[in-house]
Amino acid sequence: MTPMDEVQPNPVPEPVAKPKRPTSNWFVRLAAIVFVIFCFEVGLFLLIYPWTDAWTDNTLSLLGPGPYQLPVRQLWNNPYFRGLVSGVGILDLWIAITELFSLFRGPAETKADV
Repeated sequence: MTPMDEVQPNPVPEPVAKPKRPTSNWFVRLAAIVFVIFCFEVGLFLLIYPWTDAWTDNTLSLLGPGPYQLPVRQLWNNPYFRGLVSGVGILDLWIAITELFSLFRGPAETKADV
């Protein structure tokens, strides 16, 4: 047998990685800052607004057809519902603070695979 007669398996072609589109560092930071400001403002609003008089006088509490207006208004003015909305505000503030710290921490360090 000659070396040409030996059947050699076809090598598996490696997938070609598409080049990553470079993103501008300033654009990523600006988007993160805008996101932090948005989360902070929405969180502060949702934390404070349910406990003001404007929440009680809001026309959103009168939504719904006739027989459902009273239960919707009672739910709207329920302290537990107000607490739920304030809890969402606290969660939003937590997201803003976490993103702010991750913005100042910089890019994540990568560990070498073992």
